[in-house]
Amino acid sequence: MPGIAQHEKQNELQAQIRNLRNTENFQEIDTVYIDLLNELGTEIRFYKVDSLLSLSKEALRLSQKAAYVPGQSKSYLGLGNYYSDKGTRVAAINNFTKALILAKNMDDCQLSLRIMNNLATEYSFKGDYAKALNLFLEGIEMAEKKGETEMLSIMNENIAGLYASQNDFDQALEFYKKVTKLNDEIADDVNIGKTMSNIASLYADMGKLDYAMFSINRGIGILEENKVMDWLAYAYEIKGKIYLKQEKFQWALYWYRQGELLHEDLEDDRGKIDLYNGIAEAYFGQGKDSLSQEYAMDAFDISNRIKFLEGTQKCAKTLYNINKKNKQYEKALAFHEIYLTLSDTLHRNENKKSLTLLKTRAEYDQQKVALIEENKKALAKQRGLIYAAIIVLVIFAIITFFIKRAEKIQKQLNKELKAKKDKLEIQEVALTDSNETKTKLFSIIGHDLRGPIGALQGLLQMYTDGEMSKSEFFEFLPKLKNDVDHIYFTLNNLLSWGNSQMNGSKIKPSVVTLESLVDENINLLSEVAESKSIKIVSELTGHTMVWSDSNQIDIVIRNLISNALKFTPDNGMITINAREKEDLWEVSIRDTGVGMDKMTVEKLFKKNANVSTYGTNNEKGTGLGLSLCKEMVEKNGGSIWVESTLRKGSTFFFTLPKAENKYSQAS
Repeated sequence: MPGIAQHEKQNELQAQIRNLRNTENFQEIDTVYIDLLNELGTEIRFYKVDSLLSLSKEALRLSQKAAYVPGQSKSYLGLGNYYSDKGTRVAAINNFTKALILAKNMDDCQLSLRIMNNLATEYSFKGDYAKALNLFLEGIEMAEKKGETEMLSIMNENIAGLYASQNDFDQALEFYKKVTKLNDEIADDVNIGKTMSNIASLYADMGKLDYAMFSINRGIGILEENKVMDWLAYAYEIKGKIYLKQEKFQWALYWYRQGELLHEDLEDDRGKIDLYNGIAEAYFGQGKDSLSQEYAMDAFDISNRIKFLEGTQKCAKTLYNINKKNKQYEKALAFHEIYLTLSDTLHRNENKKSLTLLKTRAEYDQQKVALIEENKKALAKQRGLIYAAIIVLVIFAIITFFIKRAEKIQKQLNKELKAKKDKLEIQEVALTDSNETKTKLFSIIGHDLRGPIGALQGLLQMYTDGEMSKSEFFEFLPKLKNDVDHIYFTLNNLLSWGNSQMNGSKIKPSVVTLESLVDENINLLSEVAESKSIKIVSELTGHTMVWSDSNQIDIVIRNLISNALKFTPDNGMITINAREKEDLWEVSIRDTGVGMDKMTVEKLFKKNANVSTYGTNNEKGTGLGLSLCKEMVEKNGGSIWVESTLRKGSTFFFTLPKAENKYSQAS
């Protein structure tokens, strides 16, 4: 049943409605009566959702009959909430939009903010974070102007949720700090309890489980005291999630079941999704796979029914793990494809770009505010000097001197402000250029991976549909292996490049023995070499020591040898050598392959160049590998270049600092 406070509020509203109906001159178009219907619908939303629908429809009918615009707006808001909970996205958005238009026409700030928050949240459920963010920002601007602190807190908290959904935990925490300050101003315990539950969920996702447990215990205490049962069910689920992260599956199930008990009296399908999926993961951790699958499927079905993309994504991942463990590979693959498709939808470029631009704008605003404050302090100092000069009746020459000095300071401040502004504009241009480069490269990778994956999918579909026999399918296994090897190699390069570009590659240099890395990669690629009867010869001696990041140079060597194998015909030869220079080693990887013309060589290592070609056996290249090699070699203090003759072969050279120099610097 509802919590005592919520139950009493519902009873009170129902009693007021009955009393009003029983009055002698009662008219159903009474605006007080219409407002009570809408308020009751809001209170019973998570307990009797069908009653919300009937109350909102009745309130809308009476509001239209009475030409009562506030009632119409609130009725459309109630209908939007009903369709949102049912997963009927179009109807929900349409009703919220009608409600918002009416509220804005009335210049009703409080009602407009409530509707904008719900409409933005609906777009986030749809996976359109860019539209959600724009609405939240519009609402925040309105709330700041009108001093609506509570809605300002709610909208900042929802923006924090958008960043958390994109795994940008640091930026999410920044918004939660704002929310915490606003909640302290409001001094509403229930708001604090809700926020602490969300912060606990964020800390759990970040792996900061001690902070998460502290936050959720505080949140549960507040919510239990105030009997906010729908949020308390969510808080219990978060505490179960924290124990799940600690792999304390029995305790996790205990708290999940507490939430499940509360949901028996709630009609909150969206809230059940993470709860059931969490129970499924806990049972999976205990090895109880049948129970795990049952809860995961329940959560998956609810998510699909109400079209909640994030819920479907999470459940698909859980069901993939369960079926993979039980060797149900066909089902596992199907759920894995659903998970990947939804991940691409929820993390698409426009969502990330909108959130990144908000972060950049916030940083720019902070610096601008700091500069303005600094300017104000300087101007105050100038005025103080001038006032002091007037007070002591300093002669006109001294006053003139101070005025000139003040002008000089002002010019200097303006100059500094302009320099800092120019610096920010350069950073903005660099950010835009970086985003364009990343978008271009990810498009190239998606294009080059789609072919082999599509072929693999088509082949599996033909086999699954019975259009191909097992023997015919086995004939394609060598091609499937080559396609999977290509995808794996390309994804490794993509992940290495993505880590370097998006998170900032950190060089961890140490003494590295090059011949060991070369031998390991020759062994790794020996199967490919044997398939083309290519001989790989390492002429490195036992003292080729460099001062570099071992993992990055390993990627460089693997890419260059792989390229040599790709473009060398059968029965060819690849030779790896190293020449000692004054303070560096020059490594060369020479092949007897097809070579390149002068034009191809000239644009091979140019910025934003994309040289994508086919090997001697039609092996597909993405052009990303050489860009990655260039970046990693240069970050390790070296350089890379190529010499090639068409139809005779190519030689790739790169240099790295010798280890001896680093030892002498350290001493």
